[in-house]
Amino acid sequence: MFPVRAQLWGGETPGPPPGLSKRRRRAFFRHFLLRNAASEARRKGVSVPWREVDRLQSPLAQSRDLLPALVAVCLLLRTLEVKAHYRPNILLIMADDLGIGDLGCYGNDTLRTPNIDQLAREGVRLTQHLAAAPLCTPSRAAFLTGRHAFRSGMDASNGYRALQWNAGSGGLPANETTFARILQQQGYTTGLIGKWHQGVSCVSRRDHCHHPLNHGFDHFYGMPFTLVNDCHPERPAEVDAGLRAQLWLYTQVLALGVLTLAVGRAWGIVPMPWSVVLGLATLGSLFFLSWYASFGFVRRWNCILMRNWDVTEQPMALESAAERMLREAVSFIERNKQGPFLLFLSLLHVHIPLVTTKEFLGRSRHGLYGDNVEEMDWMVGKVLKAIEDNGLRNSTFTYFTSDHGGHLEARDEHGQLGGWNGIYRGGKGMAGWEGGIRVPGIFRWPGVLPAGHVIHEPTSLMDIFPTVVQLGGGQVPQDRVIDGHSLLLLLQGSARQSAHEFLFHYCGKHLHAARWHQKDSGRLWKVHYMTPRFHPEGAGACYGRGVCPCSGPGVTRHSPPLLFDLSRDPSEAHPLTPDSEPLHGAVLASVGQAVDAHLRTVSPVPPQFSVSNIIWKPWLQPCCGTFPFCGCSEN
Repeated sequence: MFPVRAQLWGGETPGPPPGLSKRRRRAFFRHFLLRNAASEARRKGVSVPWREVDRLQSPLAQSRDLLPALVAVCLLLRTLEVKAHYRPNILLIMADDLGIGDLGCYGNDTLRTPNIDQLAREGVRLTQHLAAAPLCTPSRAAFLTGRHAFRSGMDASNGYRALQWNAGSGGLPANETTFARILQQQGYTTGLIGKWHQGVSCVSRRDHCHHPLNHGFDHFYGMPFTLVNDCHPERPAEVDAGLRAQLWLYTQVLALGVLTLAVGRAWGIVPMPWSVVLGLATLGSLFFLSWYASFGFVRRWNCILMRNWDVTEQPMALESAAERMLREAVSFIERNKQGPFLLFLSLLHVHIPLVTTKEFLGRSRHGLYGDNVEEMDWMVGKVLKAIEDNGLRNSTFTYFTSDHGGHLEARDEHGQLGGWNGIYRGGKGMAGWEGGIRVPGIFRWPGVLPAGHVIHEPTSLMDIFPTVVQLGGGQVPQDRVIDGHSLLLLLQGSARQSAHEFLFHYCGKHLHAARWHQKDSGRLWKVHYMTPRFHPEGAGACYGRGVCPCSGPGVTRHSPPLLFDLSRDPSEAHPLTPDSEPLHGAVLASVGQAVDAHLRTVSPVPPQFSVSNIIWKPWLQPCCGTFPFCGCSEN
């Protein structure tokens, strides 16, 4: 009478409790079929309409046979199977240096960001979304690969913390796998528009070993480097500004010394052959040329545009960059609307020098930075409109974030040029404090992700890698450590808690902090092992220098470590003590054990930020024309 007593999805159908009537026994199996079907779909990462499942059971309970239940199960599984194997278009938008407190959907009521706010209303918003590093290059390396940047050598040992030149030999190693490469193998058309900052070449100008097209992107248009103040002819130097000032001082001292010797020799005061004076003058000139060849032309060497393999503008015209990036993004969407496509729109906004078109200048209440944020929101709106106009709204998985927190030290004589990190302490460059790593996280996929949903679980930018790979039907690499976890179940509401129990926050190679999501109690502990020393004392940042350091005299090592409960003190204003928190010792011990286990997964790799990889090498310089006479314009 009950032929369904067979293995179903790996387990046997349980028998009904004894003593039930025939009608109750049939209802039992109808309930089991529907719930098991829905549970299996959930296990596969498919959004499960539990209310619909429960609704189906009500009329079925009145039926006298199993046929309606079986039909309903088949229809449910068929619907869910289609969604499980459906591959959406994927649009990833990343702002540069945007503070989490700069957006209306994260509490800002003085800046206008209507398009991003609408994206949040139509999708899922994460309140505890975390960058894997507090600076551009390592954060983006972790985002692209789903792995901490130090695992690929893309983080500092003790020196440079980000790539400094297009003509350096460091960059994202060829053996690293990006989500773009996996989706490309799955038949996606992949594009990167905007900022790369993961290196260009290794040995020769044309080997392009670190180039986006060698990391899974079919199309690239944008800056292989990043915006810096040097890109603007009227702004002060930024790239290695301290070293540049020292070299200029040494050059002046040498020139003064040689000039003194020459005058002394001419007056007969210094008994030295003219050949020696001339030799010293030659050495001084060579010293000057050796550094000025790079630092004297930063704008020409670093501030360039490329289309695929070729340099198309050198130096780039800043005033039209935003319009061209937007036009390129819309064109990519229109060309590939038959899908599936992956578009990583890596915005140049809102990094200094805050290049803003005249239409947005003076519109905000927060000066040039606010103008730039509002222009960025307008650009996001135009891209989302292109998705809508091409009929792709319901078939596109959209994500918006920033690479790390706002840049607090960015200032000029008119005021603040960096972002606002809301209630969170610290900013860009600070790996431990929340303001340096807590970033926006907004997802939209109509019909699949619930609209207006807010999630307070800890998540990471590294989670985008396995999430995107799963959406595209690929598999994450099994031959390496992947630090991210897919977010699909969490975003769909099928899972209530993040897959992360512990997260580790690095500044370069130095572990500054770790957090523990104690799931049984809901408490979120944060342990600080090192923190930067703010300057001046009592300030909230390291004013007077670009960003706070990771190590050395500029940091404080804490023994015992500082402990905060972020679930009650998200601003990290009140460190806990054994007197104020009975679990103080137990929490430090648990986090310490997790750190030890984590450190056992770390293996040495070639450092990409070594001095030999960082320095400018003329034979690697991307160039349109004949080097060193590089120069061209798209117009």
